[in-house]
Amino acid sequence: MFSRLYGILLPFFVSFLLAWLLDPLVSFIQHKCRVKFRILSVAITLILFVGLMTLGVYLLIPAVEREVKKSAVAVEQYFDNFDASRYLTDEQQAKVQETLDGLNLRSVLSYPEVRDGIKSFLPKIGGWITGGLSWLSELLVIFIGLLYLIFLLISFPSIRANWRSYIPKKHLSAVSTIVHELSVNMNAYFRGQGLIALCVGILFAIGFTLIGMPMGFVMGLIIGVLNLVPYMQALGIPPCIILCLVQSAQTGQPVWLTLLLMAIVFIVVQTFQDMVLTPKIMGKVTGLGPAAILLSLSFWGALMGVVGMIIALPLTSLGISCYKHYVLGEPFVSEREMGRT
Repeated sequence: MFSRLYGILLPFFVSFLLAWLLDPLVSFIQHKCRVKFRILSVAITLILFVGLMTLGVYLLIPAVEREVKKSAVAVEQYFDNFDASRYLTDEQQAKVQETLDGLNLRSVLSYPEVRDGIKSFLPKIGGWITGGLSWLSELLVIFIGLLYLIFLLISFPSIRANWRSYIPKKHLSAVSTIVHELSVNMNAYFRGQGLIALCVGILFAIGFTLIGMPMGFVMGLIIGVLNLVPYMQALGIPPCIILCLVQSAQTGQPVWLTLLLMAIVFIVVQTFQDMVLTPKIMGKVTGLGPAAILLSLSFWGALMGVVGMIIALPLTSLGISCYKHYVLGEPFVSEREMGRT
C-alpha cells in the first residue's frame, strides 16, 4: 500500500517536514513581531524563504554566465586550433578524409539497419510528448505541495495543542516520549547536516578553485547543497568531468591530469567528511558510529528512496529509543520531565 500511495504521500510528507522546520520562524514573526493574523505571518515567512533562495540564485547567475561564456570561447578556440597530426598519422588522416568525401547520404539511408533505426526512432517522439505531459503533472504536484505547506503552517498551533487528545491515556506517556525524542533528534540532525553541507561546500569550492576548474567555486557550493542529502554529492561528478574537459581545452593541460586533480579533490574532501565531520558532528548528535550511520542511510534509502536518506538518522535514533524502552525496559520520561529538558 505504501508503494502504491508513495507518489501521493510524498508531497504531503515533504510539505509537513518543511512546515515543521519553518514553524519556529512563523511563530517568531507572529509573536515577537506582533503580527496579528497567523496567515499573514505565514505569507511573510514564505516570502522571506523564497526571496532568500531567489537572491542566492540571482547572485550566482552573473558568475555562472561569465564562466560559461569564457568556457564556450575556449572550447571554440580549441577546436579551431585542433591539430589532428598530434593524434593521427598522415595516412590515417587521408583515410578519414577519403571516407568523408565518399560518404553518400542517400546510400547510407538505403541500408536496412539505418531504415530500421529511423523507424524505431520515430515512435520516441510520442514518448517525448508524453514526457512533456509528465513534466506538467510534476508542476501540479509542486503546486499541491505548496498548498499543503501553507495549510500546515496555518494549522500548526492547533496540531501542537490537540494531537495528544487523539492518543489513549494509557499510551500517552510512551507516545509523548517518542514524539519528543523524534523532535529533538530531527532538530539536532538537520542542524548537524546543514553544518556538514556548509563545510563540504566550502572545501569543494576551495579545492576546485585551487586546481583551476572553471566555475569551481560555484560548483563546490552546488555540491555542498546536494550534500544536504547524505552522499548525494555523487551527482556532481558528471558536470565536474565536463568542466575538467573545458579546463583542458582552456589551458592545454592533458585531460588525464585535470581529471586526476578533480578525483584527488573528491577523495580528500570525501575522506575528511567520512572520517572527521560525520563522526564528530552526526555521531555526537545521534550517538551512532560511522558504520551504523552508513548502514542506516543504506537501509532507509532502499526502503523509502531519497526521503528515507533524508530522515534516516532520526528514524534510526528513534528505533534505538524504542528498543531501549520496549525491549530493555527503560522507563519513559514523563511530560513534566520533558518540559524541564
